[in-house]
Amino acid sequence: MKNIYPFKSKVCPEQRRQRMQQEPQLVWLTGLSGSGKSTLALRLEHHLFHQGYKVYLLDGDNIRNGLCRDLGFSEQDRKENIRRVAEVSRLLLDAGMVVICAFISPYAEERELARQIVGPDRFTEVYISCPLQVCEQRDTKGLYAKARAGLIANFTGISAPYEVPPHPDLTIRTDKESIDASLDKLITFVEPQLRLQQRMKAAM
Repeated sequence: MKNIYPFKSKVCPEQRRQRMQQEPQLVWLTGLSGSGKSTLALRLEHHLFHQGYKVYLLDGDNIRNGLCRDLGFSEQDRKENIRRVAEVSRLLLDAGMVVICAFISPYAEERELARQIVGPDRFTEVYISCPLQVCEQRDTKGLYAKARAGLIANFTGISAPYEVPPHPDLTIRTDKESIDASLDKLITFVEPQLRLQQRMKAAM
């Protein structure tokens, strides 16, 4: 791109890790609407914050209310939505933050794009697995009913596909266990990755 000259910070990643006393990591929760992504993401953020981590949550509805309010739900717009989220996540990670993302992100290609933007070593993919029938029964926002009635186009699971992650770092079955049990599993998997000293020792 012409006339664009990105600069390189004089503060290196190691300095930021030491100052923040944590490993920057993106925890990406993907799954159908109603699977429990936002609920788990909110509780994970709350837990990590009160454990002293510098953490921030990016959620689909919040992002579409601001940064991505100009985008629709076509396949192209969905991918652009995720690209923007990944770029914001990369900036937060570069600042030393722990980032949690809760997005349907139905296409494997867009999730892989997010992974490549932030760096594979900083990306943890968590598949929140829940059958469509159960998500429809929950339907807390009434979205599935509207999609079935033809009032919402390109709705994931109804009129648009969801591509299940073939090799997620963690799978949580919210139809088989309580939210508390799911949260415990998520915390147990994620928190050790954020501890600076443990990661440093593992690398030695």
